[in-house]
Amino acid sequence: MSDQDFKEVDISDDVIKEVTGEEVTDKDSDSSKKDNTDNKDNTVEFCYICHRPSNVVGPLIKLAPGMSVCPECMQHTFDSMSGLGFGGGDNSKSNVDMNKIPNISFLNLGSLFNEGPKVKNAHGAAGSKSEEDRPAPAIDINNIIPPHKIKGMLDEYVVGQDYAKKVMSVAVYNHYKRVATGTMDDIEIEKSNMLMLGPTGSGKTYLVRTLARLLDVPLAITDATSLTEAGYIGDDIESVVSKLLAAAGNDVERCQQGIIFIDEIDKLAKKKNTNQRDVSGESVQQGMLKLLEGADVEVPVGASSKNAMVPTTTINTKNILFICGGAFPAMDEIIKARLNKHSSMGFMADLKDKYDDDKNILQKVTVEDLREFGMIPEFIGRLPVVFATESLDDDMLVRILKEPKNAIIKQYQKLLELDEVKLEFEDEALYAIAKKAKEKGLGARGLRSIIEEFMLDIMYEIPKDENIGQVIITADYIEKKGGPRILMRTAAALPEKTASM
Repeated sequence: MSDQDFKEVDISDDVIKEVTGEEVTDKDSDSSKKDNTDNKDNTVEFCYICHRPSNVVGPLIKLAPGMSVCPECMQHTFDSMSGLGFGGGDNSKSNVDMNKIPNISFLNLGSLFNEGPKVKNAHGAAGSKSEEDRPAPAIDINNIIPPHKIKGMLDEYVVGQDYAKKVMSVAVYNHYKRVATGTMDDIEIEKSNMLMLGPTGSGKTYLVRTLARLLDVPLAITDATSLTEAGYIGDDIESVVSKLLAAAGNDVERCQQGIIFIDEIDKLAKKKNTNQRDVSGESVQQGMLKLLEGADVEVPVGASSKNAMVPTTTINTKNILFICGGAFPAMDEIIKARLNKHSSMGFMADLKDKYDDDKNILQKVTVEDLREFGMIPEFIGRLPVVFATESLDDDMLVRILKEPKNAIIKQYQKLLELDEVKLEFEDEALYAIAKKAKEKGLGARGLRSIIEEFMLDIMYEIPKDENIGQVIITADYIEKKGGPRILMRTAAALPEKTASM
């Protein structure tokens, strides 16, 4: 059958009524109306399957040039495919189970004509609003917490690190003053992004997480080791912003006032003495420059990567505070080499081993040391606040164990309190735990694993005996020279006994 045969077919009124459900009363009047209404567009689109016009079935789905299908016929096609076994249902007539094939799914085409995931715009609601309907700014300069109060709140959760907490409090205070005011007498205030150095387990991530919780702002914590140059396997640079948008509940305005913490930033240093392409080092630093300074970034909503089926939204990073952290191994050697550069023979010469026992040598870091380590100058310039955390000694580790609001010891005491058992730690036992943590070189991160190891048998045995009323952890038990002291509920009548756990 030729194309001319299709053109000569005359569709009667009964056929149109049966297909569309509408009655045609006067063809001449309809044609005249059509001529009047279609002056701008004389072409009428018809469904490729049912041949119904677009003014009856609605917008058509364009599959190819000259081929358009109405949503109803397309949906019937997918339903038929599901009935033939391509959908993997109970009435499947085929061995093909599309549910077992990854990244393939059948969609309800009706959703293509509806709105996608709701994303709140910069004014706090979906859609545009007039100037009078827009809410007041989320941050009021009169309600910003001053630095001394921010540090006081951090003191309740973080032990030590007074200098680091002071620097972060001032930087955060200045940043949100900048967000609330925008400009001051036409003087643009630059962002106070931070670069935090410190040995592993010194509390870098915990400081940022506690700060974001106290300020009630969205926080995204990401790892720089997974970031790669665009086009390579790994996370794109914009993925850090998409994580912040998800943490803000897809609220664009709240996202644009959040905090992004990029850990392991030292892994982005330029590789030395290599001929291979560095797709996860200097190139990532170059790509992050626009994020740190402030730019409009198009990020996916509800996904970590961009694709055709995921809606996107635009985020401005101008008011997002970036905090970068890293352990920077071997940085101490660079600092020592710079400090000992002038050491020579003579009365005024410095000893080459003068800084070998300095545990907080990272606090003497300079921009030149960071450049020597492999950070590019443009990247360092966009992180103006540079500071280092202190190395933890035995006294600080013991304070971490018992002083914060959610200290590790308090957590175990609460667990045993639910069993009506009192838990106590001797001071000698706490110092023994701190000593073991320093030997492992994990800092405060190793305290939990050490206590978990010694509390395992106690947590297992206590529910067996309801007469146990108190457990005292001794230094001998931590050093595996004895067991914990256990007091029964009738401790006044019964002598103390040492458990053999």
